Amino acid sequence: MQKTIQTTLSPEEAYNPELFEEVVLKRAHINDPSAEVRALKRSIDARSKRVKINIQALVTVKEDLPPLISYKRDYPDVSNADPVVIVGFGPAGMFAALRLIELGYKPIVIERGSNVQQRRRDIAAINKEHIVNPESNYCFGEGGAGTYSDGKLYTRSKKRGDIQKSLEILVAHGATEDILIDAHPHIGTNKLPKVVQEIRSSILDAGGEIHFDTKVSDFLVKEGEMKGVVLADGSKVEGLGVILATGHSARDIFRLLDENKVLIEAKPFALGVRIEHPQQLIDKIQYHCATDRGPWLPASSYALVHQTSYEGKQRGVFSFCMCPGGFMVPCATAPGEVVTNGMSPSRRDSKYANSGIVTAIELEDLGEYQQHGALAGLAFQQEVEQRACAIAGGTQAAPAQKMSDYINGHVSRTLNDTSYQPGLVSSDMSEVLPSGVNDRLKQALRAFGRKMKGYLTNEAQIVGVESRTSSPVRIPRDKETCEHVEIKRLFPCGEGAGYAGGILSAAMDGEKCADQLILKYGKSTVLKR
Repeated sequence: MQKTIQTTLSPEEAYNPELFEEVVLKRAHINDPSAEVRALKRSIDARSKRVKINIQALVTVKEDLPPLISYKRDYPDVSNADPVVIVGFGPAGMFAALRLIELGYKPIVIERGSNVQQRRRDIAAINKEHIVNPESNYCFGEGGAGTYSDGKLYTRSKKRGDIQKSLEILVAHGATEDILIDAHPHIGTNKLPKVVQEIRSSILDAGGEIHFDTKVSDFLVKEGEMKGVVLADGSKVEGLGVILATGHSARDIFRLLDENKVLIEAKPFALGVRIEHPQQLIDKIQYHCATDRGPWLPASSYALVHQTSYEGKQRGVFSFCMCPGGFMVPCATAPGEVVTNGMSPSRRDSKYANSGIVTAIELEDLGEYQQHGALAGLAFQQEVEQRACAIAGGTQAAPAQKMSDYINGHVSRTLNDTSYQPGLVSSDMSEVLPSGVNDRLKQALRAFGRKMKGYLTNEAQIVGVESRTSSPVRIPRDKETCEHVEIKRLFPCGEGAGYAGGILSAAMDGEKCADQLILKYGKSTVLKR
């Protein structure tokens, strides 16, 4: 017998495995020693003063629980199969490669950055010595920007692809089974590198190729078709087509496409700051607790949005990539710029909470930068990052200001402790950010302080800048076939092309591009999910 039940539990009942089974069986009115219980879905409801956990659970009696996942790491040998070139080994590139192998084709992956082991050393050099390797850093390298991140897997892209399959692939490669259950799943920066390495192993074991520390210097375009790429050493790599999955920070690729007259477009993006609070303060606000959240509730998060008006223009300001129990990290991809981002370990047990607070930047906001054409947003973004670096002293230390001081126009005499390893420099953030961004942020922060009592405080500080929220460039493609609108056999993919906004949406977009490339240019392959 199988039975699915919906119930509401206390945090201890939901997260204590022994108590969970006992309570669920009692709620299901089952008293049988053969009974087994598994959580199927789990979400936190903190709208009232008594925090509840909404649970969907499966109960079996006198039969085994069904397998948690159906996906198997059972790939065909594609060593001698027709090749497809993939540029970039972030989530989009990784999942495109796995899908190509499933379909019987050989992925040849070109990744400018290093593998995860070397990336650790490159990242340590940024944090400790303020040395930015332009090819291997928090954004570039095996697994892309997602490897050293919170590993958030929540997505609203329900129509983009098979979410369940994507999650099962991650579990099959070492991610925790909790990502199949939690309403807002995450893997954690401490566990992501192992998952990424396992995906690498699957690709190599099946006969695919991955070339790290290998940079694309040009594209092979002939008679309107993308034949392959040229590498920095002058060698050429050709295939049935090219899946371009370089991520949102590959500025040289955008410039290279522009120089080659491959159509690209400026697109809206968002820019602002990181805000860091004590995690305990956010817990008190969100969980309505007088002291700490207790041993069972996870570190709390928040999602905020406010519509602002500046010079007659309405723009949204919103929280982005909120990292409970996390750390702020330096994500510059070149010397002379300061970029911040956030990440969390799997336990989310840091004493800090941080989130991007950013405002929409529309094309009409770019003014004088319009002279850069399709690269207008990139030029705007880069100028702000360079100004942040200069104001903070020219290293990877970031400019910062206590939140209330920022609102009131006071440069902070001292700053709070921080998780940001390169260090903070007390600065006037109004000098770092463009005037329109400043005005909108201040409007929104006042509104957020009204929505979350205690949020607007000098216990928190704003840190600049959060500028890599999404790509400022779109590489236009056909809506159905995913092929570039002018260049055949070119399949722009993921965040860098402007078609995804996180690990899971990028992964599914990678699979979709692989499907469409093979559907059009492969042999008579039957696409199976």
